[in-house]
Amino acid sequence: MSKTFIRPRLVTASENGDIHDRPDLLMVCRRGAETALPRPEELIPLPKESELFLLPGRRALGLDPTSGELLETDDLAVAAFTAPAHTLSAHPAFKKDADAPVLPLFAYGAAGFASGRFYVCAAKVDDDPRQVFSGIAAGVLRDEAHALLKQYPDNRLMRHLAGTCALRYNCPAARNLCLGRFEAPLPVSDACNARCIGCISRQEAGSGVCAAPQKRMNFTPTAEEIVEVMRHHAAKEKEAPVFSFGQGCEGEPLTRSALIADAVRSFRSGGGRGTINVNSNASLPEAVEELAKAGISSLRVSLNSADPDTYARYYCPQGYDFAQVRESIGRAKRAGVFVSLNLLFFPGFSDTEAEYAALTALLREERADMLQLRNLNIDPDIYLELMRDTERGPAMGLPAYRKRLKKDCPALRIGYFNPYLG
Repeated sequence: MSKTFIRPRLVTASENGDIHDRPDLLMVCRRGAETALPRPEELIPLPKESELFLLPGRRALGLDPTSGELLETDDLAVAAFTAPAHTLSAHPAFKKDADAPVLPLFAYGAAGFASGRFYVCAAKVDDDPRQVFSGIAAGVLRDEAHALLKQYPDNRLMRHLAGTCALRYNCPAARNLCLGRFEAPLPVSDACNARCIGCISRQEAGSGVCAAPQKRMNFTPTAEEIVEVMRHHAAKEKEAPVFSFGQGCEGEPLTRSALIADAVRSFRSGGGRGTINVNSNASLPEAVEELAKAGISSLRVSLNSADPDTYARYYCPQGYDFAQVRESIGRAKRAGVFVSLNLLFFPGFSDTEAEYAALTALLREERADMLQLRNLNIDPDIYLELMRDTERGPAMGLPAYRKRLKKDCPALRIGYFNPYLG
């Protein structure tokens, strides 16, 4: 019996934000420089807690199923910002107006409409529910955040997480801290040794990228403040506590490695249990080794590519290069630390043969334990312009990419979140 494939219709938006579908046009999507129909295996119903965005200055493109022509509409293109645990496999297709503004630092998924529901080009890559908040009333979260502010009036880190991150920016990690569950964020650094093009906490003047969606923390917590937050979370989340240094509201945590090491040793010496993770650019091998000795459990290394030149174009490293990143991974592994590579996935670029070959070589040679497939939050045209003279060839698509990874790296864990390691 033949399988019925979904053929979503184009979704567009008016200037005032009204979203509607176009019965006369089919949804098309973008993978790098290619515009095409979505592949049947990459379409999923729009996940709960996702959002739809209109794209200012960008006219939606659709396919006329009768003539086979790609047509530009008068309406704005629409994109889906998917809930956590989902990785995008294509961007929306559009034609930019001459005065189109740069898009804010979010991830933009191709969306369409069929059989009474929205669809998006994406895949669910992790079943962990840690950033699912459906069923939790907003008032509950607000009350818990205010309770933390009252309970810890002198702890600047707790005030930052509960007041700024949870209540102002709606940060999922900070919300979980307030709710006493899963993974607790531990930002510590206002300094960074990279100038990432898509940094969400600080943009250099004249960068050409939209202003960062949140402000970077402007203080350095003490070890005592950090440990107090850790002990609070450990008392609430008793089954699988995870503590993560390195968050979107800060710079590079390895620049504060001595502080982190002091906090980790204090927490561990007091009987503190759980997975202590560091989300990092892995730029300082000696710091990684110091933290391994102090008692961290895991290191998550963020990168947009395992190719040194492509990496440098996006990360703009200051005083280090990709060789130090590789050395940090090796030192962490030799010290018994669980290592994840946090790949900032860009459809149509990350899933090309050249990028796949570079990544799998790094995975095998450095024996990384896990690959986290997360979305690169950036205006797609900004990234493509950044990589304009790099020849990468056609993309295989996210479904094929994941299948090949499972075959070529069978011991590799693939997911989205930092795992609890026991």
